[in-house]
Amino acid sequence: MISSQELRQKSIDYRKTILTMIKRSGTGHTAGSLSCVDILNVLYNRVMNISPQNFASPHRDHYIHSKGHSVEALYAVLADRGFFPAEQLETFSRYQSHLVGHPTRKVPGIEQNTGALGHGLSVAVGLALAAKKDGRADRVFTLLGDGELAEGSSWEASLSAAHYKLDNLVVIVDRNGLQITGRTEAVMGLESLPEKFQAFGYAVKTVSGNDVAELAQAFEQLPFEAGKPNLVLARTVKGYGISFMEDQVKWHHKVPSDEEFAQAMRELDAAALNVSPLAATETARVL
Repeated sequence: MISSQELRQKSIDYRKTILTMIKRSGTGHTAGSLSCVDILNVLYNRVMNISPQNFASPHRDHYIHSKGHSVEALYAVLADRGFFPAEQLETFSRYQSHLVGHPTRKVPGIEQNTGALGHGLSVAVGLALAAKKDGRADRVFTLLGDGELAEGSSWEASLSAAHYKLDNLVVIVDRNGLQITGRTEAVMGLESLPEKFQAFGYAVKTVSGNDVAELAQAFEQLPFEAGKPNLVLARTVKGYGISFMEDQVKWHHKVPSDEEFAQAMRELDAAALNVSPLAATETARVL
């Protein structure tokens, strides 16, 4: 099993990959990808039974990236896990590349096209219900952005998840408190989210969503309660890991300048030194 130290190093490497993709292509959802990449790291490297080898089989775990605009984080993790060659990341958002700005099933490892916010949870509920009816043990994981909870379809799907006792469904909310137009509580108030989800029938755990060890510990407790869908409320920081991007709404969709990119890489190199002096090697960056 991969250790927490290895997971922390992977998170740093993924952040370098995300920023390099966005800098090279000149477009991308920067801060949201940085806020959720630790969650994807833990899911794909520690929790889910999903790999390039078993992806064609229904007898595995399933992942739906409902927070579709933060696809850069998903591409970085899928490439690292061997779903497609890492060299293809260089084509992100380029002409005729399948690596476009939202998830598409043309990319190996992606199960469902997403991007229209509020749809991913409905798909995940359907997959979880099908698994229950077929008597399969596979689980369904989906990541939602907190801003998309303003979509009524998220709550309609939640009613179904509780009604059908889908304890094989794991819903993760990236609760960074920001969306494209400002603070979520100013745009459309959501709190108190734990009580709301509990009222809709979920078993809820609140965790630090940028702490890989805490995330792994929470996922190890699945299902949280028999007969109830699982809700992981992951409190994160938008732009996490880069000091000048953290909790700044302007970085929702913004490309770093040369100076900002260099500073971000220096900060990530320094963070790698804190994880393991041996692990902090200079990463080649070709722009």
